Amino acid sequence: MGDGSCCDTDDESSTVSVFSWKDKEVWKTSANNTKWCLIGCSIGDFGTIAAFQFIYTDSGWSAMSIMALAMINGLLTSIALETLILAKQMILKEAFKVAIGMSLISMISMEAAMNLVDLLMTGGAILTWWVIPIMLFAGFITPWPYNYWRLKKFGKACH
Repeated sequence: MGDGSCCDTDDESSTVSVFSWKDKEVWKTSANNTKWCLIGCSIGDFGTIAAFQFIYTDSGWSAMSIMALAMINGLLTSIALETLILAKQMILKEAFKVAIGMSLISMISMEAAMNLVDLLMTGGAILTWWVIPIMLFAGFITPWPYNYWRLKKFGKACH
């Protein structure tokens, strides 16, 4: 012992912090952050799908192409919403930088989950009254543990 090996236990300075999934306040904060991300992503995602479903019905776009565009638009509207929210706290340029620095992992996983549900339940790029709540649930629950982990471990929120 004392030689720097991994099994040293008498070195007081090498304490390891134990990560916990049991912090109710962090779960609450990360749920709120995830909710805002979901609102932003859903606006662009659902808006794109609805546009192709109800307006551009004969566009010739495949369901996969529409869903890819919906995911991109979801990311963009999430960043735009976050920029608007942050612009009340800081100058617009800084708000945009913070919004761009949000967790893309969280947003992409949210978008992927929502569109996977749509694909599996409707064949893709179709909004119906019964699929929207399921898409929203999948979009929320998928990144929420990651958002908790990121907030708990690094003190960084996606929003």
